[in-house]
Amino acid sequence: MSTNPPRTAGRVRLFTRTVAVAAALVLPAAGLVAVAAPAQAAGTATATYTKGSDWGTGFEGKWTVSNTGTVPLTSWTVEWDYPAGTSVTSSWDADVTSSGTHWTAKNKGWNGTLNPGASVSFGFNGTGSGAPSGCKLNGASCDGTTGPTDAPPSAPGTPTASNVGDTSLTLGWTPASDDKGVKNYDVYRGGSKVATVTGTSYADSGLTKATSYSYTVVARDTADQTGPASGALNVATTGGVVVDPGGSTVKLGYFTDWGTYGRNYQVKNLVTSGTAAKITHINYAFGNVTNGQCTIGDSYADYDRAYTAADSVDGVADTWDTGALRGSFNQLRKLKKQYPNIKVLWSFGGWTWSGGFGQAAANPAAFADSCYKLVEDPRWADVFDGIDIDWEYPNACGLSCDTSGAASYRNLMQALRARFGTGNLITAAISADGSNGGKLDQADYAGAAQYVDFYNVMTYDFFGAWDAKGPTAPHSPLTSYPGIPIAGFNSEAAVTKLKGKGIPGSKLNLGVGFYGRGWTGVTQDAPGGSATGPAAGTYEQGIEDYKVLKNSCPVTGTVAGTAYAHCGSNWWSYDTPATIAGKMAWVKQQGLRGAFYWEFSGDTANGELAAAVDAGLR
Repeated sequence: MSTNPPRTAGRVRLFTRTVAVAAALVLPAAGLVAVAAPAQAAGTATATYTKGSDWGTGFEGKWTVSNTGTVPLTSWTVEWDYPAGTSVTSSWDADVTSSGTHWTAKNKGWNGTLNPGASVSFGFNGTGSGAPSGCKLNGASCDGTTGPTDAPPSAPGTPTASNVGDTSLTLGWTPASDDKGVKNYDVYRGGSKVATVTGTSYADSGLTKATSYSYTVVARDTADQTGPASGALNVATTGGVVVDPGGSTVKLGYFTDWGTYGRNYQVKNLVTSGTAAKITHINYAFGNVTNGQCTIGDSYADYDRAYTAADSVDGVADTWDTGALRGSFNQLRKLKKQYPNIKVLWSFGGWTWSGGFGQAAANPAAFADSCYKLVEDPRWADVFDGIDIDWEYPNACGLSCDTSGAASYRNLMQALRARFGTGNLITAAISADGSNGGKLDQADYAGAAQYVDFYNVMTYDFFGAWDAKGPTAPHSPLTSYPGIPIAGFNSEAAVTKLKGKGIPGSKLNLGVGFYGRGWTGVTQDAPGGSATGPAAGTYEQGIEDYKVLKNSCPVTGTVAGTAYAHCGSNWWSYDTPATIAGKMAWVKQQGLRGAFYWEFSGDTANGELAAAVDAGLR
């Protein structure tokens, strides 16, 4: 039996972020180009350009900016020219833009400051064979021989939105830093400046209801120098459902092969609970990834177990005829006959079985071919409508640490789309780590987005009793709140970051956990209390199904759009039908594709959480 634990989105105690991204910039082996100092006196910084891999139709490369001076650098901007036919297609750890053949890279909000002797790198993927020329750093020569005397301001923090209404909202951001002092901030909406303010907030009005807007902020110092723009905030006004350009609304649940054993949750339960009538997709978890190939996870549960008439979806027992399909695959086949609108995807990886993706990334075409042959095996080809990839996490750490490089994820998804074609769904479960430099900044999720139908953003397991002494915190906060243990560990931060990378809301699904995370030895009701360890759970310490918690530890209060409960010395956080209703309203406000949940067996016998998702997305 598989031992995959509940999914982790953020299963974090975040692993140390490396500012220098492994993938190097791709340009011809023109090699090391020195870069001038960011807004400092002459000769106080350099930058080099190195060529990485080149696969014929594209390349990777890296710029490295180094502070060779004696005072901190507060921001940097690298500019260069490409000949016609050479261009940047995606980037990481810098905001890269172009005007014709001229390219500009500005630091992110978290990597603009460099202490003396420190370096920072940013990388990108490109096409073409031309070499960079005319390099400038903060407007000066890229050899560090000349440069401005004062540093421009750093980038302000990515703005956040509050008081969002039909026609107005309020922006707020963390201040920029500057050696001479920040004078004011320019606020941009959709690329156009709409205000200049002296503080770190702005109330925008005169907007259109049910419309998405993008905001950035730029700081200006007392010398009237402007710094790099903040990260982009994408936010939708209220007043109606934002039109979804990506297709029909998604209501997806995960069905686990191991849940058919001790939990005794069978495909038939989707029918008896009423859930089958309220979903659009099922992700069957999990297939394994070993030796760079897609492989069977649990053959007995998947296609060999014989179901009795009483346990079967259609009331007909399985047979032992040669070649007859049995197990959950056959039950899913029967389910689809009764509910032909449901799409079923086979999900590969998960927390326990993600270790094989690094080897798969070394030969994406071979991996994709193995997955296609397994999913489209004639014995069950009619059961599945596509494949779901649950890699936890590309170029970052989960149960193990992956070092395959920032481009590996994009390359893998591209190979899958090429092999599966347009007639199959290709989806992926991805991290919800919205922190600066966190997991979402380590792989090219934006570049991979063009190959997937949608991403399932695992907006749960942000906090839990793996931090045995606490502080107690909701494992699935929708928004930030005062005292949240780690900035960026909430659904809003994750979605904002993904949209800021250019991924449309119509390719994003919000994740909901049908379980709670809990501690024991807790004395206070409110979040932020200390604990002595994980609370007892039916199958694992620190985790319990919603169907148990709703009666054993009823809700005490809500925080950040989710519920918490303090009963005796135990403290739990979990979602309820009421908090799910609020989250689904937010999904529609943000123009997201829909929602998904982990996993069916945590719900009540009458499927009340699945019903809440369905009702909230109508």
